[in-house]
Amino acid sequence: MSGIPTSSARLAARRGREAGDRLPWLATRRALFAILVALTTLVGTGLMWRILQPGGFTPLQWGILALFSAIFAWIAVGFWTAVAGFLLLLGDRDPLTLARRPRVAVERSQPITRRTVLAMPIHNECPEQVVAALSATAESLIATGEAHHFTLFVLSDTTDPAIAAAEAHAIATLQRRLEGRQALHYRRRAGNAGRKAGNLAEFCRRWGADFDFMVVLDADSRMEGETLLGLVRALQARPRVALIQTVPLPVRQRTLYGRLAQFAASLYAPMLAAGQSAWQGDAANYWGHNAILRLRAFMDHAGLPHLPGRPPLGGEILSHDFVEAALLRRAGWEVQLETRLTGSFEEMPGNLLDYARRDRRWTQGNLQHLRLLAAPGLHPLSRLHFLLGATAFVSSLLWLVILLAGSLDAVLIARSEPAYFGSGEQLFPFWPRARPELIAALLAMTATLLLLPKGLGLLLALGRRAAGYGGRARLVMSALLEGLAAILLAPIMMAFHSAFVIGVLTGTSVEWGAQHREGRAVPWRAALRHTAPFALLGALWIALVTWQVPMLVAWLAPVWVGLALAPLLVRASGSRRAAAWLERVGLLRTPEPQAHAGLLEARSDLAAGDASETETLAPRPPPPECPGEMPSQRLQREPR
Repeated sequence: MSGIPTSSARLAARRGREAGDRLPWLATRRALFAILVALTTLVGTGLMWRILQPGGFTPLQWGILALFSAIFAWIAVGFWTAVAGFLLLLGDRDPLTLARRPRVAVERSQPITRRTVLAMPIHNECPEQVVAALSATAESLIATGEAHHFTLFVLSDTTDPAIAAAEAHAIATLQRRLEGRQALHYRRRAGNAGRKAGNLAEFCRRWGADFDFMVVLDADSRMEGETLLGLVRALQARPRVALIQTVPLPVRQRTLYGRLAQFAASLYAPMLAAGQSAWQGDAANYWGHNAILRLRAFMDHAGLPHLPGRPPLGGEILSHDFVEAALLRRAGWEVQLETRLTGSFEEMPGNLLDYARRDRRWTQGNLQHLRLLAAPGLHPLSRLHFLLGATAFVSSLLWLVILLAGSLDAVLIARSEPAYFGSGEQLFPFWPRARPELIAALLAMTATLLLLPKGLGLLLALGRRAAGYGGRARLVMSALLEGLAAILLAPIMMAFHSAFVIGVLTGTSVEWGAQHREGRAVPWRAALRHTAPFALLGALWIALVTWQVPMLVAWLAPVWVGLALAPLLVRASGSRRAAAWLERVGLLRTPEPQAHAGLLEARSDLAAGDASETETLAPRPPPPECPGEMPSQRLQREPR
């Protein structure tokens, strides 16, 4: 059975040892993290086993225990990641080096010596939004005085002729405005083969050899010029690193759901990312945008093959970023998550329905990764990234199955006659006994694992950043509001994800089109069409439980209430009026809009200027090509 070339394996091992010298205690960090997750999972599974044990195990109960163990392990990973991030931020330590002074501060004095391309792949996107985001990043970069080291490339895969015409005009207008200050090129290819990954791969083959580094931007990405300089300096100073991922925060949200998600990310994402960076070290992940790549390494080792079989689990690799990071790490290059560089932002779907549509695409892409768990030569953490990415969606189906199976088990027990004597000789009767103290202990432990990370993030903000959230009182009120919303919306996302996973496993594929980022409202008809089955499920479920096991109604309330209210909650999620009212009273504020106002402003002046142009402009042709190779890598084991 063949794997990766022996020379690459030796290079990976050598660079792994060198990383241990520069990232102290990395093996110990990972071992401690694994032990804590394993012990937590063992305790939770043990409690569940003791709860189910009286009266013996049925096949249904064995199934509940197995599914519970898998989900509890996934929850434990998130919990201990948050704890690690909290301790690092509390002590003001660099998650990678554990030093008080972050490496990006040490690297700040380096001159820029490498050529970097900012590549923005787009596909049927709103031209005004694309140009506004790109212009904001370009102006911030120009303000640093170092823009001459960078070239901007818009890589269009647009297939709609009307959008393509507007897109070309908008880019040509921006080229005119940036003339003499920032190089900007535009390329539109005829097809959409390979989607985003294919778009970037074609750029690499045509122009990649002309640049040292590449920063990948999404159509909604905005990055500060100083952040871009920090990424370039970091990659220059770290010759063994091929990819550095930043932590993009959602911004510019104008709907209720968007503001809730923006607040939660601002409060909790930096802490969680710090914890991830600490135990992932040199084998971090790639999220597809707002990251810098060493182009030579990327072209040599990250070409994606097709997976055998038909979609949805075969064909083109959809969630390409995880796989590209794994291939770079397999070749011996390091992949790092840099959490000490701020000024990295993105936009996101503004209502629950559009957010779920995006998750539907990610469900298909991440389930594909399960086919790559046995790919030859991968780093163990790369396999873990694949597994955790898929679990983020599969866990919803597992939770739903556990809840339904547990309810069914409770109904069967309630309808059955207790058996006081077994089949053999028995002097004393067996008295079935509930274990409320164990149930309470397991519920308390689960609630701690789920809610304590939110409390830790709140504590950090209260100590250092409360003013940016409107003050301590408003920060606490906003955190409580976000927590309540998360509880209500979690069952809806559980139902969506369960349906998505079932759809993928039964062969249903989806188109990967442009995302809706403008924060639109959800019509009642759409809300009812997509969530009425969830409301019906919740109503039937709680009616059955109320009829047979009334004592479970309160325990299941966090689930059935959200499902029963699903159409109303989805409709409300796109409300701009509610978001505006919360803004007026000072709730769900975040510090980023004030700290990065120049980058995040709406750029309405640019949009108006584009609309006022009377002549038809065409983008300048792209520069001469500098061809290079980007061979497809092997991910399947060859037969003997």
